[in-house]
Order: sequence, then C-alpha cells, then structure tokens
Amino acid sequence: MLEPSDVIDLFFNHLKTRNFSEGEVIFREGEKGDKMFALMKGEVELWLNNQVVETIHQHDVFGEGALVQLEHTRMTTAIAKTDCELAELNKERFLFLLQETPLFALEIVRSLSSRLRKVKLK
Repeated sequence: MLEPSDVIDLFFNHLKTRNFSEGEVIFREGEKGDKMFALMKGEVELWLNNQVVETIHQHDVFGEGALVQLEHTRMTTAIAKTDCELAELNKERFLFLLQETPLFALEIVRSLSSRLRKVKLK
C-alpha cells in the first residue's frame, strides 16, 4: 500500500520541497495554515502544551488539519527533530488528491484518527 507521501510524490513530483534543520520550527500553534506537508526525509515532532504529542516519521503527512478545519488554525507546533525534507501541498492540490485518489483520502482520515487516539490516551 502506498503511504500518503508516496501518493503525493506520484501525482506531484514537481512539488516545492523545503529543507529544515534540526530544531527549526516548521509552524507554530495558533498560526493560520494554508498547506500541509509530506515528510520525505527525517523526523518532525508535534508539540502541544510544552510536550511532544507525536513524532512524524518519513513518508507520513502532517498539518492537514489546517486544510480541513474552517478556521485553518494550527493546533500544534511542528519542530524538525532531525534535518528534514518536506513537500508542501496547498489546499487546491490537497482537494484534487482527495477527489481523484480515494486511498489518499482514507490515509488522511487514518492519520487524523491516529493522532486523536494518541492525544486522548495521554
């Protein structure tokens, strides 16, 4: 089965990628979000209330909540745990993938569900 970032890579291998150094902030809680990310290389930590709530690993996606919520507000702070390469996906491309690739949509729902379960368990 393809990982969400693999689907993104297949459809948009020309997507803009950005590199972040270890410890660099990718986005902050409370900021307006207009894109999500696919982690192509490295690890990212999601912080909430001064604690790590999740570590994102290579081939996973994050930040999609800002694209599905009406307010587009970030709920966590994302910090590069290691040097990272991220592919950025704006709302237009995100909606295209949801429409054209049901498997991608299912993986996004799984990702959000897993995050919710982890936060509820803590």
